[in-house]
Amino acid sequence: MQLDHLAVAGETLSEAVAHVEQALGVAMQPGGQHPRYGTHNRLIGLMDGLYLEAIAIEPGVVPENQPRWFDLDNFKGPARLTNWILRSPSLEQEAETLLPHARQLVAMQRGDLRWLMTVPVDGLLPYENLYPAVLEWQGRLPVESLAPTGCRLLRLTIRHPDGNALGADVAPILKDQKIAFEAGPHGMSAEFETPHGRRVLE
Repeated sequence: MQLDHLAVAGETLSEAVAHVEQALGVAMQPGGQHPRYGTHNRLIGLMDGLYLEAIAIEPGVVPENQPRWFDLDNFKGPARLTNWILRSPSLEQEAETLLPHARQLVAMQRGDLRWLMTVPVDGLLPYENLYPAVLEWQGRLPVESLAPTGCRLLRLTIRHPDGNALGADVAPILKDQKIAFEAGPHGMSAEFETPHGRRVLE
């Protein structure tokens, strides 16, 4: 598996977008809606085939499924980096390598994008939502239609009180020198190289 994208959540999409744009100094691009979970997003392309997503509950939309993914039903407070998503070449085969609570697969679609993704039945990924979600794209990748921004992810740091255990549980599915696990207060931070120099998104 390899890193696919990062997600910044907000109580509103405008808050999530503003948080990303202020941190990185680049404008986010259009995204779309996810009727299954009643959410909407905007995106920016990163170098190395990655992208960044701002996501929030879409007002007035009744989701087809609840709880919503990424534990968004319980999201409160300022916009922040909340999730990281891996890409699998064959998710149905590789799902057995994930923690048991992170193996439920759902089929998703947004416009002409189609993918299979792990979404726990309660919407909450292990380690209080810091364990990665995993998807398998079925067709084109969203990053292919995003304008380049000149931003490159340099390092992603994931902090949890049981950060060492989290790192050990992720090790069988991912080896990426850009991703570090630390024992500490719950949270994530990502360092980027941008057209405006090095920036940090938390």
